[in-house]
This record gives sequence, structure tokens and C-alpha cells, in this order.
Amino acid sequence: MTTGQDANDGDGWTAAVRERLDLGRLLPLGDAADGAWLAERAATTALRRTAAGVPGAVLGRLRVALADPGSAEQPAVPPPPSALPPGLLRIEGDFAAVAGEPLPDVAERLRTALYAYAVDRLGLRVGEVDLRVTALLDREPDSAPGGGAGDSVGAAEPFGSIPVVPRGTAAVVAAKVPGVAHLSGSLGAAVLVTTGHVRVELATAPGRHPSEVVRAVSRAVSASLPSHPTVAVIVTAVDATDGQAQRGPR
Repeated sequence: MTTGQDANDGDGWTAAVRERLDLGRLLPLGDAADGAWLAERAATTALRRTAAGVPGAVLGRLRVALADPGSAEQPAVPPPPSALPPGLLRIEGDFAAVAGEPLPDVAERLRTALYAYAVDRLGLRVGEVDLRVTALLDREPDSAPGGGAGDSVGAAEPFGSIPVVPRGTAAVVAAKVPGVAHLSGSLGAAVLVTTGHVRVELATAPGRHPSEVVRAVSRAVSASLPSHPTVAVIVTAVDATDGQAQRGPR
């Protein structure tokens, strides 16, 4: 017989598993020495918002993966589960083009926007952007900014940005670093401390460069503990608003 508590625990477990899966793979952020990763869902959500501002194109499927897995590097710190090794990335996507303009021009405009945002704003090492036209439209459809086929985007708050209350020295230090909107707990504990190593999961604030934030977090957390451990940082959301944490420690 299933009790009410058992049902609640089951619902919570299911939601936690779904949240982890929805984050997608963890993309290397920066180079091998940085020990940082960005959730694929966070990256594609941000890239879709950028693509929504490109006239004449409606982005559909979007995927970010290693351009050449064989040339990937070894990270300087123990990688978290589902993390891709450091290396150049490839952005792959489909889009519908509005008729009336040469397709190569539309594709190049979209390609340039996606590449610039991924590199300059997110800090990803992108080697190529591969786009394919899948449809022609008579006119641009009416849609909410950031929307697109194959990827549901919340209008109010980035996915993976539910705050977690910081507990412990490493968590409190990480949460206070400028550019950290709050800690998150999509993969389990927001801050996981093991022998010689710390894993920190967080969301970055609007207008802050994720690569700069994670480097600052790594330095601050390592310096705050007597053993000066290695630090891995996972960014689950970018441009997340600051706010009161809704979850207890995990």
C-alpha cells in the first residue's frame, strides 16, 4: 500500500530526475584549466532568445555538441556526471526562412548571431555553426521571444534557476561572489564537498559573463577552505534573477 508520504516522495524523485534530464549534457565552459560547465538547456535557451531577434529566420531544432570528440582534452578537475570534455563545440540547428530574401543571406545572419552570442556572451569555444533550412514561410509568425520548435522556454525565469539556500562555508562563499544570482540544485546538492574537491552548481545574474563568474567562484571557494581543493562549477541558468531561495539544502 502506498501512503501519502510515499506518493509525495515519489513525485519529488520523479521531478528531480526529470529536471536533471531536461538540463541536457554539460558543455565545457572555457578551456580545460577552468573546470567549468554550462548546461546545454541553459545554452540553447539563451541562444534561442538571440535567434528570435534575427529577422527572416525562425529557429527550430537546436543542438550543441563537441565538434571533434577525438580531439577533446582532459579537464583539470574531476568532471561532473554527463559532462563533455573540454574541446571545440559545434552548434547545429534547423530553421525556417521567410521568403523574399536569398537563403544564404538569412542563414549567414542567423549563423553570425548564434556564434557571436555563444562565444562573446556565454564563453563557449565554438568552432562551427551548422544550419539547415527546413521550410519556407510566407511571413514571419507571431511568437513569444525565445520560443521555438523543440525547446520550451519559460517566459519569466530561465530553466534550471530555482534557488537553493546556501549551507556551509563553500556554499556561502560561492553565493556571495559577484555575478552569482543564486545557487541551484538541479543535479543534487548545490555544493558537494568531497576529499580534495568541491562541486558548485549555480545560476549567473543578468549582464554577467558566465566564464568570468565561474573563475571567480573557483578562486573564492578554493581559498576559503583549508585544503584549497580543486573546484568544478556548473552553470544551470544564465541571466537568472536574484531572489529568495525556495529550496532547503540538498
